[in-house]
Amino acid sequence: MTTMYAALLRGINVGGRRKVPMADLRALLTSLGHDAVRTHLQSGQAVFASDHGDEDSLAADLARAIEQRFGFPVDVIVRDHAYLEAVVEACPFPAAELEARQLHVTYFSAPVAEERFAPVDRDAFLPEEFRLGDRALYLCAPDGLGRSKLAEALAKPRVNKGVVATTRNWNTVTKLAELTGP
Repeated sequence: MTTMYAALLRGINVGGRRKVPMADLRALLTSLGHDAVRTHLQSGQAVFASDHGDEDSLAADLARAIEQRFGFPVDVIVRDHAYLEAVVEACPFPAAELEARQLHVTYFSAPVAEERFAPVDRDAFLPEEFRLGDRALYLCAPDGLGRSKLAEALAKPRVNKGVVATTRNWNTVTKLAELTGP
């Protein structure tokens, strides 16, 4: 069965480093046998159709192909439409009342326990807040991510070794759910 997926690439095309042109990424995904390949923005997300069915294998295959093609490693998370839509639906914050720059989702490649964030004193960062979801962390930062002290604090208690994390703003979160949808 063919499923639509989104590939989230971590840390590419930022500050002129680790450049992965989107046309090259589309060609690479097509060469891996995927269909309906499209990219979104320049910051590392693509959607594609595949009958492969295993998100972890899809991510590993793409990461390997990127390293071979561009000469540097890139962490990749692949998620299907159902998951992306569930992340949007499960948002614990009033997304309709917030600007997209105020709401972010950090996607994790594997489940992360709430205890990993226990050292963070939530009250010290109000009105900023975060909630943990299914392989995702929702961050509400009223002044935006660039000014978020909570985002800095959340980066300190590192997630489990080997777990990839990458963050997207709410516009990108909802757009990826839309692009992978029927």
